Amino acid sequence: MYHLKKYGLFLFFIWPQWLMADEIEVTMHYVGPTEGQVWLGVQQGLQEANLQGGFLGQKYQIEVVEPDALETTEIETVLLLATDDDYIMKVAQSEQFAAIPVINLISRSDELRESCLPNLFHITPSDEMRADALAQWQEKNPDKPANVQSWHEDFVKFAASQLNNRFKKSQGEAMTDQAWAGWAGTKMIADSVVQTMQYDAEFMLNHLKTDLVFDGQKGDNANFRENGQLRQILLLVDNDNKIVAEAPLRGFKGGLDSLGKVTCK
Repeated sequence: MYHLKKYGLFLFFIWPQWLMADEIEVTMHYVGPTEGQVWLGVQQGLQEANLQGGFLGQKYQIEVVEPDALETTEIETVLLLATDDDYIMKVAQSEQFAAIPVINLISRSDELRESCLPNLFHITPSDEMRADALAQWQEKNPDKPANVQSWHEDFVKFAASQLNNRFKKSQGEAMTDQAWAGWAGTKMIADSVVQTMQYDAEFMLNHLKTDLVFDGQKGDNANFRENGQLRQILLLVDNDNKIVAEAPLRGFKGGLDSLGKVTCK
């Protein structure tokens, strides 16, 4: 019943805009593997975007671009990258893509965050965020080993169980860190189009930097830090693959910003 009410409220606010809007087609460009978890996550995000968009006169598609062909490709809305660090840096620094949001889906590199490029965004948590989460756990639980994940197939809070179920039903396997990142990077763009009814790259770049409101099924609505990193909770998982805690842990100042660097200073 809660979800029906929530969906009805959503339609109440968006319906007048939909009635006045022409049908739109949004293309998201993607460079990366077309198999494996990150690709399955992108496909899940696309599927859910089109399910939602079907009520609003919106159609979404993913256009896969070969790395060597990117220079001759016109990007309309966003560029999703699941590539190595050097390629991500090269693309984000290129004058050709300076006014286009470049979304790093899977690289955990601290160096990419430290570059603070104004068009570069990071979905997956950085190595430093993971290290800070582990340090918080070890300070409170010095004799209990754990590892850090950004997603887990048994995560149930914040409607995560529903996302896990949808993914497993559609893709045939459990959702992992990379799958969540692929889903989140794709779905946040579609949700932004729904909220703003705009999808050109320059507008989307500014929107992601200043006005993003995205439900990543991980708690409070997510947004990006000054250095382009997506704020989010992290999960502590024990050696039996059981979730034992969420970071930031209680008692540590700064909330989500106690994990990793926040600014470009």
